[in-house]
Amino acid sequence: MAFFLETLIGGLMAGMLYALVALGFVLIFKASGVFNFAQGAMVLFAALAMARFSEWLPRWFGVGPVLANIGAFIIAGAIMFAAAWLIERLVLRHLVNQEGATLLMATLGITYFLEGVGQILFGNDIYKINIGMPKDPVFAFESTFQGGILINKEDIIAAAIAAALVAGLSLFFQKTATGRALRAVADDHQAAQSIGIPLNRIWVIVWCVAGVVALVAGMIWGSKLGVQFSLATVALRALPVVILGGLTSVPGAILGGLIIGVGEKLSEVYLGPFVGGGIEIWFAYVLALVFLLFRPQGLFGEKIIDRV
Repeated sequence: MAFFLETLIGGLMAGMLYALVALGFVLIFKASGVFNFAQGAMVLFAALAMARFSEWLPRWFGVGPVLANIGAFIIAGAIMFAAAWLIERLVLRHLVNQEGATLLMATLGITYFLEGVGQILFGNDIYKINIGMPKDPVFAFESTFQGGILINKEDIIAAAIAAALVAGLSLFFQKTATGRALRAVADDHQAAQSIGIPLNRIWVIVWCVAGVVALVAGMIWGSKLGVQFSLATVALRALPVVILGGLTSVPGAILGGLIIGVGEKLSEVYLGPFVGGGIEIWFAYVLALVFLLFRPQGLFGEKIIDRV
């Protein structure tokens, strides 16, 4: 039982990080109808900025590691805000009411542009982000289970940060005037414009929010795995989460991430020995394929009914 709980907890922690990346897809799709294939590149770009400025600030100004991390986070956040504004101003504004395939290709172009600019500005080595999260595991519930349950402190802190961000975004969408405007735009662009909601400003805001989500995701993944260009592929791990939860549902992104995180870990541990291992690599995509066949809108997605 203790080993099962260890695997379950590890899956939940990984699932929260998947949900954090998937949240960027959901936010942008809800507000603009654009499937943002550049979300992985945004995570990479933000992580590169965070890692490099946390190195440069002590060298330039002689500040300590805490101030360096705070300053690097603020600068990286400002860079993501600027990137969001430029994406809306230079790309999306000129593609309003275009076909979905056109918008998807635009986000693919943004992906390669961000990766290229990131390599030019920040280099292409493997960098570290040290935000002080403890790496050593701890044993919990030793009085309940013999030997206790091994839990990684870093995973717990990372999951708590992700959960706090998700909770904050949920409150933002539900309780603020801007959040209500975002939901109105998500429901009907033309109706929102007809009552005076500025569509372009809303798109800038939602891309800025997605940039902050990418920054937090990049900071956590960079702390765990190091910042390297393969980090951009983390978006591919989040795609099944979006399919499972639904492209328009924030709770769906969270639940989908948890289901896939737990499913990957449990299947690898308990089914892997019978098929030679490697289930963790493809489990999420097979599950997403099943959902595409039987419930393509996902668990919480809106079912589209066309009437003629």
